[in-house]
Amino acid sequence: MAAATASAPAGISDSSFTDKGKPTEVRLSNMNAAKAVADAVRTSLGPKGMDKMIQTSTGEVVITNDGATILKHMAVLHPAARMLVELSQAQDIEAGDGTTSVVVLAGSLLSAAEKLLNQGIHPTTVAQSFQKAASKAVEFLDEMSIPVDLNDRESLLKAARTSLNSKIVSQYSSTLAPIAVSAVTRLVSSSSHNVDLRDIRIVKKVGGTIEDTELVEGLALNQITMNNAGGPTRMEKAKIGLIQFQLSSPKPDMDNQIVVNDYRQMDKILKEERQYLLNLCKRIKKTGCNVLLIQKSILRDAVTDLSLHFLAKLKILVIKDIERDEIDFISKSTGAKPVADIEAFTEDKLGHAELVEETSQAGAKVVKVTGVKNPGKTVSVVCTGANDLVLEESERSLHDALCVVRCLVKKRALIAGGGAPEINVSRLLTEYAHTLKGKEAYCFQAFAEALEIIPTTLAENAGLNPIAIVTELRNKHALGDKNAGINVKKGIISNILEENVVQPLLVSTSALELATETVALILRIDDIQFTR
Repeated sequence: MAAATASAPAGISDSSFTDKGKPTEVRLSNMNAAKAVADAVRTSLGPKGMDKMIQTSTGEVVITNDGATILKHMAVLHPAARMLVELSQAQDIEAGDGTTSVVVLAGSLLSAAEKLLNQGIHPTTVAQSFQKAASKAVEFLDEMSIPVDLNDRESLLKAARTSLNSKIVSQYSSTLAPIAVSAVTRLVSSSSHNVDLRDIRIVKKVGGTIEDTELVEGLALNQITMNNAGGPTRMEKAKIGLIQFQLSSPKPDMDNQIVVNDYRQMDKILKEERQYLLNLCKRIKKTGCNVLLIQKSILRDAVTDLSLHFLAKLKILVIKDIERDEIDFISKSTGAKPVADIEAFTEDKLGHAELVEETSQAGAKVVKVTGVKNPGKTVSVVCTGANDLVLEESERSLHDALCVVRCLVKKRALIAGGGAPEINVSRLLTEYAHTLKGKEAYCFQAFAEALEIIPTTLAENAGLNPIAIVTELRNKHALGDKNAGINVKKGIISNILEENVVQPLLVSTSALELATETVALILRIDDIQFTR
């Protein structure tokens, strides 16, 4: 789009408005593209929201109603629409939940901004006013929040259940919510202000149902034990060795061929290979190691049939193909230090556990290490499901529940759900707008009205009459019932705290701040240039 019009004198570019005070085409195009993205995910908001089926370019099918996942898979080409995809990812990193709400909110704010631009208010004024309104809204949210103590397990469970209620796996929230709460609370201390979710390992196994998902005190491994040479699959009083070298005959760096024309030489080569492997296995056994974890190797076989046979004879339980990125986690969980050379393999490098065993649940095999002697601050969850689609969605839902509990560690406060905070903030912002003068008052009023998109969408998705519901909700709040929200299960307005629908304060404040920042950014763009 050219910035200068043909009729304008040379060197004078068109401002962000045409003669009639309308926004430029570029800005309008950006806003429409971003609103289209918001409309695409709007139907999946809330407990009665719809799910989306996504087919990837490789033919893989994903079924989800997690905003960040839907947008990540969408082939969005427009640069402004891509900003909304990044917005939902930013919310996913910051809070982990509310990824759909943040995009819907941004779409609503853009609609409000468009009306203000059409009235002739300058985009910079709108952007600045919206950011002021957002910080005021965050203040109002802080005032209505309820402080929470991390030892109050019931409050954490309520928040985790609310997050799970809008997912496909909502009927299993009684199983997944306690797992999420237990996993996060095990990693926090009274002084910690964040939790690294990389310390929670989710092992996915197809088999059984979501109800079979369990938390493992210790470590769970995706790999299974190598028992084809008759090795053990269960080991009590385990001494765990973690090796990064291979138990197979050495190979030279360059490709070469050896021609053997004498069977005695052939025997000699085989004998030496046997001796080499036997020495390795004996040195491993000498340290007292009885459980051996072997890192995956791409250069040559990590273990051969012969070395497996020797290890089985020495009663050592073997698990191979440990991924490189799992080494740190295993080392942290079991206390076993990774060893890259047999010379460095000594007893002090071993980890100790009461029991290492391979268990089978509904056809899914998993290795569990329990009773670790001095466990690190890590935890494993074995996630099961009837098929890949359910399993993937179950893992995403569990991740969201973990993030919700993490939000409460970051900012220890809860607020009501069900559209209650949005309506409350909207009412307080409208009252505040009356104290302002000029264009700013208009902008604050528009921002307050835009917040009503959340309760409106919740009502629409639940098949209720949005106008009647939101009007009744406003009325309840005007009469002083701050915690009145939409009870989508019964289709009525009720005190949402009594229904145990709560969410972390951080989810709402971060959604408001991030959505407003993105909208302000889109409003400030008045031209688009393509470079070669």
